[in-house]
Amino acid sequence: QVQLVESGGGSVQSGGSLKISCVVSGYSIRRLCMGWFRQSPGKEREGIAAIDTDGSIRYEDSVKGRFTISQDKSKNTMYLEMDSLEPEDTAMYYCAADQEGGWHSPIRRSDFEYWGRGTQVNVSL
Repeated sequence: QVQLVESGGGSVQSGGSLKISCVVSGYSIRRLCMGWFRQSPGKEREGIAAIDTDGSIRYEDSVKGRFTISQDKSKNTMYLEMDSLEPEDTAMYYCAADQEGGWHSPIRRSDFEYWGRGTQVNVSL
C-alpha cells in the first residue's frame, strides 16, 4: 500500500520561499508517477506539477517558473520548492502518486490514486 506524508508547510511573506516534502512508504518512488496539487477554501483541487518515472516533468501555468518539483530517490521523497510566493499561492498542498505513468494536460485528480493528507502553506502580504 502506497502511503504519502507531506511536511514543510508554514507561513511566509509575499516574495518568500518555502520547500515542502512528501515521503513515500510502502512502494518505491522509482516506480511511481508523482504529483503536487493544492486546494484553497471554496475552490477545486488543482494540479500544479507532476514528475513521471522517466523524469518527465509538467508544470501548470500558475506555478511555471516559480516552483520546482524534484525527487531524492535514495530517501523515497519528493519535494516542491516554491519561490516568489504570492498570497494567491495560499492553500493546502497535497502529494499524489500513481503506479500508472502519464497524466492529462492539465493535470487531473483522476490521474492519481494515492493521496497524502496535505500541508498548509500561507502567504501574507
